[in-house]
Amino acid sequence: MSADLALQKAVYAALAADAALAALVAARIYDNPPDDVGLPYLTLGESETRDWSTGESRGAEHLLSLHAFSRRGGRAEAKEILAAVGARLHDAALTLEGHALVNLRLRDSETRREADGTTWRGTIRFRAVTEEA
Repeated sequence: MSADLALQKAVYAALAADAALAALVAARIYDNPPDDVGLPYLTLGESETRDWSTGESRGAEHLLSLHAFSRRGGRAEAKEILAAVGARLHDAALTLEGHALVNLRLRDSETRREADGTTWRGTIRFRAVTEEA
């Protein structure tokens, strides 16, 4: 399994197992949300992977985003969801299949109103480094 996919699976599992986050999004955490999904929900977003190998080991740098969608309370609900995601993933010790997670760090977050005028999207970004096990 690639490091990118192993990281995605570990991140998803960690988020799905977090009771506080599940309560905020009514357990709606998706890689690919269905067309008729209710709000609020959280989705795995963009990811980039770069070679981060050293002379001694093969490694990868990962940049990943998650998106929270909300229509309640202005941007407050989206920010609450982002805070819960950040608390769960920043410096998390996740177990990856076939790879070791060196670190997972929060990079930044933002909220913005979507084009429909009523939906808020919160985006949170992380940087991770992995090595082959």
